[in-house]
Amino acid sequence: MNFNLIKLNKVDSTNNYAVKLLKNKIFSPTIIVSNIQTGGRGRYGNKWISLKGNIFMSIFFEINKRLKINEITKKNCRIIKSALGNIIKKKIYIKPPNDLLIDKKKVCGILQEIITREKRRFLIVGIGLNLIKSPKIDNYPTSHLSNYTKKKIKKNDIYNIIKKKYLKSLRSFN
Repeated sequence: MNFNLIKLNKVDSTNNYAVKLLKNKIFSPTIIVSNIQTGGRGRYGNKWISLKGNIFMSIFFEINKRLKINEITKKNCRIIKSALGNIIKKKIYIKPPNDLLIDKKKVCGILQEIITREKRRFLIVGIGLNLIKSPKIDNYPTSHLSNYTKKKIKKNDIYNIIKKKYLKSLRSFN
């Protein structure tokens, strides 16, 4: 199995775009990336601050196991943590339920949704990753990956590493 890749210049939310694809019966595993995201979402309807130059992506695929959302969240955090560990050498921590921190500063947020279409269950994983800029959030320190490496990190490299990690992990969802 492989993932289709959809690259967008601008979208309200990569997760919303994934939902639209599923509603239109596009069920093949897909990764959606966008340069600009105008309405990124976090948990409980919170807004994800999408600064230009950072990474906004969603990945979706069919799942068969009846996993609880907290199990899914832990799996996704471990997958993304592992992917980022291929890029930077700093210790990455998971702050439950769905944030990744370096030096106690948020660098990544993950949003999961399960959508049912035609009696099939699909997992959408939204990934907001501070690559070159970090938003200012009251009482919540943030950072970006470029602070932790001397070489330039290419978005395509991150997309490919995350894709490979998910390809290796699909069995755990099915």
